Amino acid sequence: MTRIACVGIAVQDRIYSLNTLPDGGGKYQSSQYLETGGGPAATAAVAIARLGIEVDFIGRLGDDSCGKTLISELQGWGVNTTYCRQYTNARSSQSAILVDNHGERIIVNYPSPDLDTDAQWLEEIDFTGYDIVLADVRWHEGALKAFTLARAAGVQTLLDADMTPQDITPLVALSDHAVFSTPGLKRMTGQDDPTKGLSLAATQTEGLVYVTLGGEGSLWIEDQRLHQQSAFSVDVVDTTGAGDVFHGALAVALAEKMTIEQSIRFASAVAAMKCTQPGGRAGIPNREQTESFLSLYA
Repeated sequence: MTRIACVGIAVQDRIYSLNTLPDGGGKYQSSQYLETGGGPAATAAVAIARLGIEVDFIGRLGDDSCGKTLISELQGWGVNTTYCRQYTNARSSQSAILVDNHGERIIVNYPSPDLDTDAQWLEEIDFTGYDIVLADVRWHEGALKAFTLARAAGVQTLLDADMTPQDITPLVALSDHAVFSTPGLKRMTGQDDPTKGLSLAATQTEGLVYVTLGGEGSLWIEDQRLHQQSAFSVDVVDTTGAGDVFHGALAVALAEKMTIEQSIRFASAVAAMKCTQPGGRAGIPNREQTESFLSLYA
């Protein structure tokens, strides 16, 4: 049976819908409000569970009401939270998200300073039981430890290489698949051109490198050649969590040994379908819905 681990952060998202995103100070009225779980690795785990694969979320939360809600929600989606550690008298991480009527958003994240960054306790987990380990970059120590343990166990690794204050080069070096956001790639390589940035990133790892470009699809380098997958055309409502869902779906496809091209296409479809619903998780399709969607583009 296929099993995947997602290592990183879980966040409570508070999403406010506006006609247009603010361009300055002032008071604004939201037309819709949604409170839901978020966080790159946690949302990826939900996507994996929706696609019918066993998944463990490995991360840190506070023991506050927010942390309890986040764990309950993950469990409700079918995610195993046995390896989710809650810290006493600690606050959980939160985000405020503003979304306009085109689906674009502004995210203000508050990473809780109460959560111990130490990751030595991950050594208690048997990583040999996983087909692939996905990690985000928001818990740097956790990703580093998890990838080190996964590689020692002969398990492939997938990095959600987004923006973070730390230097993610060591994580990229440990990745079999490093999937950059456009800002994450620019920050690491200093290149505005994603193609040039991807070429530089490829020198930092023996694995494959990818970059997601939103509505322009994605690029990756395979066999020293640049490849491109166009984005699927959908009526976008909210792009929140689209990248996280992409990574989760990609992990599923790679674990199931699809080709890289098939994997990217599969992940692109799942992410596109998510964007048709508000929130980071409500629109994530199941396997049957994904296959039905892809059949339209056969």
